[in-house]
Amino acid sequence: MTLRLCSDLSPADWITSSDLPWDRLVTFGPAGFPAYARLRLLPDPDHPGQSENDVTVAEDAPSDHARLTVALQVLEHHTRTPEDCYSCLWDGWGTVLDGPKVVVPNRAYFLFRGTVSDVRDRGSAGTWPSRPGSDLPGPALVWPADHAWCVAHDVDPHWIGIGAGTAAIDDLLSDPRIDVVRADPREEQPRYR
Repeated sequence: MTLRLCSDLSPADWITSSDLPWDRLVTFGPAGFPAYARLRLLPDPDHPGQSENDVTVAEDAPSDHARLTVALQVLEHHTRTPEDCYSCLWDGWGTVLDGPKVVVPNRAYFLFRGTVSDVRDRGSAGTWPSRPGSDLPGPALVWPADHAWCVAHDVDPHWIGIGAGTAAIDDLLSDPRIDVVRADPREEQPRYR
């Protein structure tokens, strides 16, 4: 299977019908999961007002996509529908696609369908658009058809929010390849200025 652009947006209804504040929705996905976590792409700031530019990242640090890939490998074992998965591409990356958009306050996305593996691999050539002159953007939202979990990677935070069952979050926390911490989406999350 490969990622396919969807014209039927109804699989995203559980996101678009959410009454959560927009910034919580786009950083953790819909409410109702037993547990939440943050996959850190950078360490949390260690002082108020710190800029991301003040963080030293090791040259051999895994890419954001590599870290997301590991998280999706773990989460794939925590859904009954790994062969039926949805992902959203933020329309702000400058990609030109023809189709309807999933719209939430302050964000709009193109909806794709495939498998969890397709999302990790970004589909076959040409199915996940690239940003002109740059690397491929990652998905902003990912969830399996059974809604067992949701991954939310908004453009602003230095982390990816994940809502899932307790066992899935525990598995993410125990994976030494990624930096994951528990989170309560109702609380203020660490942010760089």
